[in-house]
Amino acid sequence: MICTYICCRITSLAMYNDFSDMVILLVSPEISLVDEPVKIQASGLPPEKVITLRAWLKDEKGQIFQSRAFYKTDMEGNVDLETSPATGGDFHGVCPMGLFWSLKPVVPFLRLMKRDVMGSPFSLHLELYTLLVLTPLPEDSPAATKVIERWYTAPGVQRTLIREGRVRGALFLPPGEGPFPGVIDMFGGVGGLIEFRSSLLASRGFASLALAYFAYDDLPSFLGEMDLKYFEEAAQFLCAHPKVSSDGIGVVAICKGAEIALAMASYLPQVAATVCINGTNAVNGNSLIYGDLALSGIPYKAERLLITDFGSLSLLNFLDDSGKPEHQDSILPLEKARGPILFLVGDKDENYNSLFFAREANARAVKYGKKDVYLRCYPGAGHLLEPPGSPFCSVSQSTFFPLPLTWGGELVAHCRAQETSWKELQEFLRKNVRCSRWNKL
Repeated sequence: MICTYICCRITSLAMYNDFSDMVILLVSPEISLVDEPVKIQASGLPPEKVITLRAWLKDEKGQIFQSRAFYKTDMEGNVDLETSPATGGDFHGVCPMGLFWSLKPVVPFLRLMKRDVMGSPFSLHLELYTLLVLTPLPEDSPAATKVIERWYTAPGVQRTLIREGRVRGALFLPPGEGPFPGVIDMFGGVGGLIEFRSSLLASRGFASLALAYFAYDDLPSFLGEMDLKYFEEAAQFLCAHPKVSSDGIGVVAICKGAEIALAMASYLPQVAATVCINGTNAVNGNSLIYGDLALSGIPYKAERLLITDFGSLSLLNFLDDSGKPEHQDSILPLEKARGPILFLVGDKDENYNSLFFAREANARAVKYGKKDVYLRCYPGAGHLLEPPGSPFCSVSQSTFFPLPLTWGGELVAHCRAQETSWKELQEFLRKNVRCSRWNKL
């Protein structure tokens, strides 16, 4: 087997020397936002031969994420990722964005997340080899290379750090005078200030406030009792901004943030539309207060934590059944919401039983006659439904857990769901967050 492999490499390297001057690697566009598709084509290759396409980048901490796929050239020596099936590698079949979707960390359990969304793009390196390459060796010089830029902010988008009263976050404004539809954007239990979705929303015409609510600046290090007044202050701030439409705002959030978003929709008059991504229908763990109102959190079930074969934690059964009689006082009264609510869930979510919670929420809406609650379930999608271009991440480290967390999902199905849900999220917000500027268009 070793002798065969060495002979194949010698033969392939000899062919590489014959064809390397003719190989062309085309990538379009070479500069783009991360939520935009990229076309990759190769030509001038040996006919009906196996080649390798490799992608890699370094994140802001110097960690390398990489992917590779093997293709067989056609009779003319061409490969087009829009029509050519990958024969193997990190994915197989026709998958035009597969090299982006399947980027994996060299160091296990890291999650690719852009922090500096304004100052620099991710520089993605594409390499073409005229032989099958699992991991490039020093003698494996690529026949062709490209470096493309994947940005998180469109030209003209402005970012302002926010320290207004208790509110902490970053406001992203599209270019122009406005007014723009306002959106509050929140993430979950990772804490801190995460900006990449807000910067993309601003690039698509929304005034988006990336809102931190713990583990950032002078906010509490850990999430304890949740005071809805804090989130009300954020909504009031955004509605009062001169470049934001004052008719009401949208809220987009995932995980624990989606729980808070549903509470905002239920109690705050400023919220005109809400998108809950893989969240719950009740207050869990941390209690919620709002003036004289107090909702106790449904206790977590730590004894139900599961450790997977990969050594990661599954929280799927960590949250109790919100339908139990003893938990009814913790259910969020979404029927009181001023505007529509959209639940986006993956049926392979292994962090929350999000499909169950969304169905419970939808059933409550039906019970109380609220007709503008919508549920979109994506088969094969996991927990981390993010904008397109975000690599599939099924497991990653967490600051607040001793073991990595399991997010779930299947590569192709999940990433296709990201493309679909991103479009549906924007359409939902454009339709339901009123903006006089858009009404004139």
